[in-house]
Amino acid sequence: MAQHSPLQHRRALIVDDEIVFAINLEADMHALGFDICDLAANGQQASTLAMTNQPDVVLMDINLEGGREGIEVARWLRTVCEVPIVFITGYSDRDTVERIHRQVPGACVLSKPIYRDRLAAAVAAVSHPATFNQVS
Repeated sequence: MAQHSPLQHRRALIVDDEIVFAINLEADMHALGFDICDLAANGQQASTLAMTNQPDVVLMDINLEGGREGIEVARWLRTVCEVPIVFITGYSDRDTVERIHRQVPGACVLSKPIYRDRLAAAVAAVSHPATFNQVS
């Protein structure tokens, strides 16, 4: 992953098939000082964009176009691109959260609707895990 100077904005990839939610999330990330690499609606787009754009963090929904593949895509992105993951999902039941933590250890899980302060804490936690407690 590319190192960014303090003057450069960090970059986020947003993976969510609900375009209105993704655009609102984009605005929240801009307010937190992030540039957005792009928006992806499915796993294939997310994989391609992550390889091309090398984001500093990925905001990932679980239920994407074509099914509930977000966890598998996030695991792949974490392994191949070594990028931190924050899940933002409407599926926050105990079984789903446990599955996320088994497959993508250290990922934060935020429930929709999302609030900017919780988003900021989660992004900080995955970006600097030694400094922050995990949010989930």
